[in-house]
Amino acid sequence: MAHPKTSYDVGYFVGSLSSTSINRILSRALIRIAPEDLRFTEIPIGDLPLYSPDHDTDYPPEALALKDAIARSDAVLFVTPEYNRSIPGGLKNAIDWASRPWGQNSFHHIPAGVIGASVGAIGTALAQQSLRGVLCFCNARQMTAPEAYIRYSPEVFRDDGEITDESLAAFLKDYMTEFRDHVIRVLTVLPRP
Repeated sequence: MAHPKTSYDVGYFVGSLSSTSINRILSRALIRIAPEDLRFTEIPIGDLPLYSPDHDTDYPPEALALKDAIARSDAVLFVTPEYNRSIPGGLKNAIDWASRPWGQNSFHHIPAGVIGASVGAIGTALAQQSLRGVLCFCNARQMTAPEAYIRYSPEVFRDDGEITDESLAAFLKDYMTEFRDHVIRVLTVLPRP
């Protein structure tokens, strides 16, 4: 009989390429309050060339590294801003690389979570909806609830990931606990190779 895992490796994507990304700060906050049995590794997307099917028979090293990082992950977490009511081009480019070539989709059956922050009143609601549509096509096993559209304020989020608002910290802690439980449920039915 197989013994349950005692920890889970989560690869996380920060959708923004900005050096001052508020979603990178959000990712630090999420890692800080996450259950102790989750281990996090950022999957970088900034050095990927633009995807083209011309590369499907000869993937560049950056894209191979991306696919390898996802393969080493038990689950993925997307922390993304909203650009023009959708996801940033760099994040979509990374998803395109990871889901190709045809028949070698790195997101197939992987447990996935989606969250994001913006300074606007609706957080990243439309970007997350757009991202969920893409991940659905990629056959990722998404956590559908709770949804988390975070309104960013520098008074609430410190650069090191500390959250000064207790109710927001409690909400995000619950979100990360639910994400961990989602990962366990998915991996129980669909173990990663």
